[in-house]
Order: sequence, then structure tokens, then C-alpha cells
Amino acid sequence: MSHTPHELADDFPQDKDRISELKRTSPHFANLAERYHEINRTIHRMEERIEPVADVTELALRRERMQLKDQLYAMMQPSGFSRAG
Repeated sequence: MSHTPHELADDFPQDKDRISELKRTSPHFANLAERYHEINRTIHRMEERIEPVADVTELALRRERMQLKDQLYAMMQPSGFSRAG
């Protein structure tokens, strides 16, 4: 079975421009996105058995990736950042 990495731009193709904009303008978003991509690449290597690990380790990373993706998605929404005045 082939495993495909879950890149943000692939999972949210309609938001590619927004993702790029937030990476440039929001250090917080950029840091979360970088962490997401690090975890994503690690999980991909685990799936391909390049770096096999215990199931519990892989599960923990999958959970963290899901939480990060939820945070990043929320930040991509127009109301994702509070606009304190």
C-alpha cells in the first residue's frame, strides 16, 4: 500500500494562497506549519518503514499532527485571528 504525505496545500487546495500568506505574515502560523510538516514527514517515513517505531509512538505523532492541522485550519478561516483593537 502506498502512503501519501498529508501536505497542507494538498489537503486544503482551495486555501493554498491563504497558507502562503499566513506563513509570510504570521510567525505563529509559520511555526505551527513547520512543526506540522516535520511530524508529517516523520510519519511518512514510519509508514514506509524507513524509520520503524513502536505503534504507541506513531499513534502519538498522528494525534499531534491532527491537532496541529485543526489549529492551522482554524487560523486559515477569516475569523481565525482575533482582531484586538
